[in-house]
Amino acid sequence: MAKKGKAVNRRKSSGGRPPYVALLVVLAVIVVVVLLLEQTRKKVSVPEQKKVETPLHLKMPERTAPAQQPMSTAVAAPEKKEPVEPAPRPHGSGTVAIIIDDMGTNVSEVRELLAIGQPLTFSVIPSLAKAKAVAEIAHSAGAEVMVHMPMEPQGYPKQRMEKIGLLLSMDDAEVAQRVKGYFQTVPFAVGANNHMGSRFTEDAGKMETVLTVLKERGMFFIDSRTSPASVGLETARELGVKTAARQVFLDNVQDDALIRKQLQQAVSIARKRGSAIAICHPHPATIRALRGALPGIAREGITFVHVSKLVR
Repeated sequence: MAKKGKAVNRRKSSGGRPPYVALLVVLAVIVVVVLLLEQTRKKVSVPEQKKVETPLHLKMPERTAPAQQPMSTAVAAPEKKEPVEPAPRPHGSGTVAIIIDDMGTNVSEVRELLAIGQPLTFSVIPSLAKAKAVAEIAHSAGAEVMVHMPMEPQGYPKQRMEKIGLLLSMDDAEVAQRVKGYFQTVPFAVGANNHMGSRFTEDAGKMETVLTVLKERGMFFIDSRTSPASVGLETARELGVKTAARQVFLDNVQDDALIRKQLQQAVSIARKRGSAIAICHPHPATIRALRGALPGIAREGITFVHVSKLVR
């Protein structure tokens, strides 16, 4: 009996708990630890997820078609329009005067050119058969008329020239008389330019005689610049004669495409400097090119004027 009492006492001293209770306690501890670990993992992963999702959330509108297309349009439109934005400058920032030299052979040429509907200046050679008629038709249509004065070229007399032309061998009185006669044959003329004259226009003394006649009549002079050594422009300025010089010859080569190219050169000069003077002739190719090109150039903003608007 004493031994049984000792056994009971040993069970009481061990807490009196059965073995499965300890197992439950261990399981409970494990569950608590697992829960704590899960909570800790969530606390760590949530901020990390926010760091990733926030930028993605902000970038999503940029990646969607509705958001990206307006952005690309807003950026691309100025780039495409920048070359067009200077359009106000080409549209109205330049003036071009076109002189048609060598007029007076027939009246059909002047009528074809007038039909283009842009201001043109017709320079008439006094000795040509229809000189007076061409001047009258041009004037009645509101166009401008000039005298195309034949002047001695380099290589004369091998280089042919009209019989009424001005020669260096003439004295000043004869030169002045011939110039005055030109205006009797070409009515309504308001100015003059040189026909040929690559040699004559290099002589300041002879040019002074010619320009003095123009000054007396209140007329202007256009230096055709048939010679780079011409003193026509400078002499006219010294005498106080209103003057200007040609920048572009349109039809040295009688080809439609090349004439249009030369015309664009005149337009380019006008846009850069404000104005330009071009000279051409009543060749069929020239008339075709002008007829096809001038209306479009005018719509782009270039203003065609009579050459008298550009003399100073």
